[in-house]
Amino acid sequence: MTDNGDNPTGGTEFRHVPVMRDEVVSVLSEVPDGLVVDATLGGAGHASALLAANDGLSILGLDQDEQALSAAGARLAPHGDRATLRHTRFDGLADEVRALGHSRLSGALFDLGVSSPQLDHADRGFSFRNDGPLDMRMDRSRGRTAAELVNTIDEGSLIGILRRNSDERQAPRIAKAIVANRPFASTAELADVVRDAVPAAVRRKGGHPARKTFQALRIEINDELDILENAIQQALDLLAPKGRCAVLSYHSGEDRIVKRLFRDAAGEAPRLRPELPLPPGSEPSVRLLWRGAQRPSDAEVERNPRAEAARFRAVEKLTEVA
Repeated sequence: MTDNGDNPTGGTEFRHVPVMRDEVVSVLSEVPDGLVVDATLGGAGHASALLAANDGLSILGLDQDEQALSAAGARLAPHGDRATLRHTRFDGLADEVRALGHSRLSGALFDLGVSSPQLDHADRGFSFRNDGPLDMRMDRSRGRTAAELVNTIDEGSLIGILRRNSDERQAPRIAKAIVANRPFASTAELADVVRDAVPAAVRRKGGHPARKTFQALRIEINDELDILENAIQQALDLLAPKGRCAVLSYHSGEDRIVKRLFRDAAGEAPRLRPELPLPPGSEPSVRLLWRGAQRPSDAEVERNPRAEAARFRAVEKLTEVA
């Protein structure tokens, strides 16, 4: 998945190019035979490649988006009962794993953000370039829409959302303009107001000035950061020895959470008294597969500009707790 909306073209099918597919398959095809959860299934690009690469694996695919699940089901049909799909948020991961009769996972994948089809279909309301209803819900069967949020929230709370979810430096200007010009019904209306609220010097660089606002609202509507930590921790707790958890994130807020969780689980959190032994219960449970975050290659970014923001991190469960 990706986290920007710079492709102005539309479409009628759920078509999505999986980001860093080869890197993901390389990491997750080496796990022990068993169940791998694709917690953000999308169009199943990663899942189908992983099933093709390793006959010993099966996939449990989770997604809030019924359109994505329909497309994924068709794509994974050739793999038969090796693929099971569920309509749920990824913080339902542990419940779905246990409902299948499993107590351990061989692997878990989180590909965060929003997919290309969701951006390109104007009726979903994710894109500031394609005019449509101001919705932004991953699961359109429940929850408030982005229109309901921006038309009722107070200015101070809106500033907080823009800063917390997208590091928007122009948050006060944008929030003030949104409150002054509401109500909003369409993405184009909101994008125009945000653009006009941003100083001209800022508008001339860094892409469309509404990109971060739309990102921040989407994250808020879908509780993405609030449920991410819990979901990744569920996956880490369920990993079998030598099992792996891999995460693709697309903005700093997501990546900070992933980095902290992986660092803590690996026993590498900063310590006030490093000369003292670790307290009981805080021993490392995973190892980092590499330092820092991997990035997509220049060639991939050239083929798929939406991959540019991707950050890839992964850990492996230790055979024994140290």
